[in-house]
Amino acid sequence: MTPTIASILNLVGPDMMIILLIVLLLFGAKKLPELARGMGRAVKEFSAARDEIERELTQSGSTRSMQSKLQDRKEDLPPA
Repeated sequence: MTPTIASILNLVGPDMMIILLIVLLLFGAKKLPELARGMGRAVKEFSAARDEIERELTQSGSTRSMQSKLQDRKEDLPPA
């Protein structure tokens, strides 16, 4: 991990309090619940899309294995 990313992810204690204070000043107390709700919806939508992609990949993987099994069975059959 690059030092820049590591330093960004290492936000705890006073650093996080300063960031939250800046966000509060920028958006105001009335907008924060709406902002948090929007962030929650975005995270939920992202995780649903990720789950759907994983499900499709799993299904396509099982479909390919089934197709290869069928191909093997066809090779075992005597010619028509």
